[in-house]
Amino acid sequence: MKPSTPSTVCVLFHVFFGSLSAVTICGNLLVIISITYFKQLHTPTNSLILSLAVADLLVGLVVFPFNMEFSVSSCVFSEELSCKVRDSFDVTLCTASILNLCCISIDRYYAVCHPLTYRTKINVHVVVIMIVVSWSVSLLVAIGLVMAGLDQAKCQENCFIDLQLANILGLLCSFYLPVILMLSIYLKIFLVAQKQVRSIQGTKSGATASKMERKATKTLATVMGVFLMCWSPFFLCTSFQLLTHMPVPVAVIESLSWLALSNSMLNPFIYAFFYSWFRSAFRMIISRKIFQGDFSDSKLH
Repeated sequence: MKPSTPSTVCVLFHVFFGSLSAVTICGNLLVIISITYFKQLHTPTNSLILSLAVADLLVGLVVFPFNMEFSVSSCVFSEELSCKVRDSFDVTLCTASILNLCCISIDRYYAVCHPLTYRTKINVHVVVIMIVVSWSVSLLVAIGLVMAGLDQAKCQENCFIDLQLANILGLLCSFYLPVILMLSIYLKIFLVAQKQVRSIQGTKSGATASKMERKATKTLATVMGVFLMCWSPFFLCTSFQLLTHMPVPVAVIESLSWLALSNSMLNPFIYAFFYSWFRSAFRMIISRKIFQGDFSDSKLH
């Protein structure tokens, strides 16, 4: 039961996670405005980043408030309709965010490993297909899990196996398969980058080549490290509970859920703030310079 008057802990809880929601919304909104406004950023790669930013923006706008409300009302595992709505938004948007990250890794693979054929392999048509598939799969996973839950509520034991199967498929599509794909791709990118560095060591100083190699390592480690840090605990806990049927404290699940959602707040920093042209775009937007004239053709550097 929710207390009639909010306690100090609840107030602090809402202030803290409300701040995270605001940062998530603002960060992803900056990315969306930058890509849609500045013509220099109208590229297939940035279309994928735009799709990711939309998913993460909706996480901050929809999922964060739902989680703030239900984390203090013990909604987890409830059969109420409002909780089903929360779960469907949660699964759809978080899966879309993860699958968009997966699409970005595929784009980076062709850019680094096949630079000569990159523009023909990753064009606007291919990017649109990738985005549509990512969002479609996310919707199907969410619908499948919600429908399996509703059926299980009606027929109880007879639908238990169907629900287990739906949960397993959901975990595979939402996390494990994308993670395996991303780890494989980024490992390949890292190996190719190392090979490229070694091939130019004869024309550049060893210190410069070593610096490039460290930068490539740091970038890839940051991308995958932050993603795995945020999402792995939640999905491993969920998998453990699903396979062993052992109850996990609600507080633990909610804490891990918030850690996972924080990835949507960090994505703009990882995939946008690392690039100088995005930083230039952000400065122009924050300073409101774009409202003083038409700067859509500005050269960002």
